[in-house]
Amino acid sequence: MVDYQLSNSGEPNATTPIAAMDQVGRNPLLLFGPADDSKNAIIPWRQSKQIPDSFVWPHADTHPPSSSTTTTTELLDVPVVDLAAALRDAAGMRDAAAQAAAACASHGFFLVTGHGVDPALARAALDGAAGFFRLPLATKQRARRVTGSVAGYAAAHADRFAANLPWKETLSFRHHHDDDDRDAVLDYFTSTLGDDFKPLGEVYQEYCGAMEAASLAIMEVLGVSLGVGRGHYRDFFADGSSVMRCNYYPPCPEPDRTLGTGPHCDPSALTLLMQDGGVDGLQVLVDGGWRPVRPKPDELVVNIGDTFMALSNGRYKSCLHRAVVHRERERRSLAYFLCPRKDRVVRPPPSTTAPAPRLYPDFTWADLSRFTQRHYRADARTLDAFARWLGPAKAQEIV
Repeated sequence: MVDYQLSNSGEPNATTPIAAMDQVGRNPLLLFGPADDSKNAIIPWRQSKQIPDSFVWPHADTHPPSSSTTTTTELLDVPVVDLAAALRDAAGMRDAAAQAAAACASHGFFLVTGHGVDPALARAALDGAAGFFRLPLATKQRARRVTGSVAGYAAAHADRFAANLPWKETLSFRHHHDDDDRDAVLDYFTSTLGDDFKPLGEVYQEYCGAMEAASLAIMEVLGVSLGVGRGHYRDFFADGSSVMRCNYYPPCPEPDRTLGTGPHCDPSALTLLMQDGGVDGLQVLVDGGWRPVRPKPDELVVNIGDTFMALSNGRYKSCLHRAVVHRERERRSLAYFLCPRKDRVVRPPPSTTAPAPRLYPDFTWADLSRFTQRHYRADARTLDAFARWLGPAKAQEIV
């Protein structure tokens, strides 16, 4: 495992949390003081003029295949689902369900408006992430991710992998839907990073609550689109334990040789992505070519993950996607991964399987999470590899 050390280990924090939000989501105040880059401890790989070998990805992953008929400048045709209209009346729900169904049966991506996330709260969450990633490495490493855990700070996932490292930093933490553990995000920030980070924890506690509400509303749309009703999938995830991840993609001296995130499918059920500004990065593999997704401000990018592909018995697709980086521009995003309760059995309702055979065995989210965190690097074949890992007894369940 690569152990990155501070270049100025004795320096005080270059940026310090100075204020909370006054009425979070309505009047955001500055969460971090201005960065002093002369005192900030920079991770060594971000200082190099050439990327280290461990960050170099195979040419096939960084460049479109020669047989592709599309280019990385041709935008993906992504439908826009008006969530507010879907929840308002039957006509709006029918339209939303039809749009989501068309997208999910092909590439699994769509955009969402009317999601109810206060723009001021979203701005505070994005700014909070920007401030966190400007902090000295020693401060960020208070939250250093433990091997096998989904929560914590990671620089290039070097705690998990030795090659094909992503050109990014992340901060991940769990969000529990249960009312008895509603302060889990706030508690994570104060217990891991210290009481000075309570303001940031309050922002993300509220932001995760807004993401949960939007996710469950989207599940109503997906339930209607699959013919199982509004409540089926919403109830399935109502007591879940989701994951929030802040992503930072620094400028890269050789962006054509590396990736911010390699080609993969999300193991979770649903991903809600909030992008910061107009810097492109997200790309989806469609018809053999990588197609960028470019949302408008305040639109959420939503994609189906492996867990929901199993819940729909393969009718809805978990599509391969990646993130690219840029030579001079940085990029930030917030990803909320909707997940069920750990012991919840993932099994498609009968109406989604008949007359088709079952494609995947029953499993729990705890098993899939452990598999992808400890045994397997997520890609386009995660579910198939997971089924084999579960063993012959589970495989017999789908015969």
